[in-house]
Amino acid sequence: MAKKSKRYLESVKLVDPKKKYELKDAVTLIKTFKPAKFDESVEVAMKLGIDPKQSDQLIRGSISLPKGIGKSLKVIAFASGDKAVIAKKAGADEVGAEELVKKVEGGWTDFDVAIATSDMMRLVGRLGRVLGPQGKMPSPKSGTVTDDIETAVKEFKAGKIEYRTDAGGNVHAIVGKVSFSHKDLEDNINTFVKQIISSRPASAKGIFVENVSLSSTMGPGIMLLV
Repeated sequence: MAKKSKRYLESVKLVDPKKKYELKDAVTLIKTFKPAKFDESVEVAMKLGIDPKQSDQLIRGSISLPKGIGKSLKVIAFASGDKAVIAKKAGADEVGAEELVKKVEGGWTDFDVAIATSDMMRLVGRLGRVLGPQGKMPSPKSGTVTDDIETAVKEFKAGKIEYRTDAGGNVHAIVGKVSFSHKDLEDNINTFVKQIISSRPASAKGIFVENVSLSSTMGPGIMLLV
């Protein structure tokens, strides 16, 4: 088990593990923690009352948070011809077809988001074993398989985020930076939580949102009252 830093141990003393905090109080608490030497990201994690073994209960999508996430994502695009030119002009960090597929097949995954035009999926489909486990496989549900390649690239470069439930029924996302104002963080967090709640599968029974926690990159988790 990794040894916790002195800074982390000081921060965890400020959090009541038995308490669920109002959002504004949780954001204030995160900003109270002794800062790291970099601008930490803030992440929301939600434990959902779903059966992750049932495909019709899995949640996957994408969302543009109102205040962005504080960084530009590295985006690649699987496209050819005119669509490839458009993707590059829109800001894609790398664009290609067969050659880019082969590069990823070889183990290169140094990017945040992969976008593909629909005609490219005949090639990209074979990357499931590489990109699937990392949550980077292009999908129509997350808006990363699209023929409007210009809009998709611009939105994801600006901080549009993807989300998906994991094997434990959890969904999480970066919702900003510690340096964000209280209001900007609260707006982003509320937007993300509402998005997940509105995505409740019809087949999910009982309590849908079991718990929600907020944390910074190097800090402890804070349970939220939702």
